[in-house]
Amino acid sequence: MTTTPTAPEIPTDPATGPSAGLAALELDADRAAREHGGVDPVTGIALPTEKAGWKLVVPFAIAQFTLFIALLGPVMVSMAIKVQSLVGAENATTAQGVVLGVGAIAALVANPIAGRLSDRTRGRFGRRRPWMIGGAVGLALCLLAIALAPSVPVLIVAWFCAQLSANAAFAAYLATVADQIPPKQTATITALGGVMQNVGVLGALFLAQLLTTNMIALFMVPGVIGVIGMVFYALVLPDAELKRRPPSEGWRAFLSTFWINPLKHRDFGLAWISRFLLILGTFMFTTFRFNWMVTEIKMDSATAVSTILVGTLIYTGVLVVCGQIAGVVSDKLGRRKFGVFLSVALTAVGLLALTQVTTVGHFYLVEAVLGAAYGIYMGVDLALVLAVLPNQKDAAKDLGVFNIANAAPQSLAPFLGAALLALGAGNNFDALYVVAAIVTFVGALAIIPVKKVK
Repeated sequence: MTTTPTAPEIPTDPATGPSAGLAALELDADRAAREHGGVDPVTGIALPTEKAGWKLVVPFAIAQFTLFIALLGPVMVSMAIKVQSLVGAENATTAQGVVLGVGAIAALVANPIAGRLSDRTRGRFGRRRPWMIGGAVGLALCLLAIALAPSVPVLIVAWFCAQLSANAAFAAYLATVADQIPPKQTATITALGGVMQNVGVLGALFLAQLLTTNMIALFMVPGVIGVIGMVFYALVLPDAELKRRPPSEGWRAFLSTFWINPLKHRDFGLAWISRFLLILGTFMFTTFRFNWMVTEIKMDSATAVSTILVGTLIYTGVLVVCGQIAGVVSDKLGRRKFGVFLSVALTAVGLLALTQVTTVGHFYLVEAVLGAAYGIYMGVDLALVLAVLPNQKDAAKDLGVFNIANAAPQSLAPFLGAALLALGAGNNFDALYVVAAIVTFVGALAIIPVKKVK
């Protein structure tokens, strides 16, 4: 898995949770509500004070679920099937790495830019609604172009544009949490969003399993579902018109949202490195998982998709249980570092174990190990990150910088993975998994020198 402005990017893979970006929104909303009498001092728009009802919450959840079906289907399996149809299974990994890597770069850039533009959008349709609808429709059109693409270069352009569109929609969508949800309800709503993200992964895999033999349906059915869900939410959203345009911040202020000095803020830098390496190692696996099953485990496309679906169910179930247990234990003991180290190191063990997988049963066992590892990580890591933030006053901005550690590896992993797979006679999955395990274990070691947190 994969990829978080007003709304930091939430990466589009079960291996990367939404916690940091959502926490940033909660901190922003809570601070503004306390300090400015319930009115945003910049935009003049009233901040939410009453709990959102089910008429808003249900469409919010549906929108996240459907958008992730549309976006994660290609990332998880559909793109691999398309690339193989163009270049064959033996040559697919390099082409797929380039396609997904270029798309991840688009996601990294589009999210903060679209988020800031939506903050400044004026018109009777509101600030967020035009970006949500336009982005979702753009994504669906790009998915049609992908399904019809006659060559890899066309595929690259189409997927790049798809990521631009999807992240434009998602940045505006996520900003509605701060717009519409009061601080006292934010945790509940953002937790619901996290659940919908993971359910969306399962939905994407389920649809892919049914549609593997029809290329247009494989991409367009999820695309249409994504449009329906996002448009439904946009239409019921009470998206207020911007009263006055926020002042221009200039390029220096914009670029500052991407940077914190890791030498000056050492603990934050170490936590950032640990997250970056964990996501890099994990995405080196998930990006090429389908190809590995087809070429190494000798499955056909339909069997590979159904196997990934079951594996993801196992992964998610174990993740939820271990995450809850880890959070409770960590809070009771007041310790975070060991949980982060253990979870990242266990991920490295799971990735290394992939070199020995020869059966579906072995694969499911590794998925359970990886689910346990990331569940523990989700249960403790955000608490550690919040404790090492450089400045609580700039918590939202700092968490946005931290979220780059989620998004940037998604750009690097496809390129690095494709290069490793090309070693020797090609399709060198052992090299891929060994390097992924080493990279991830270094991420575990990076957390040890952190001093602010036990």
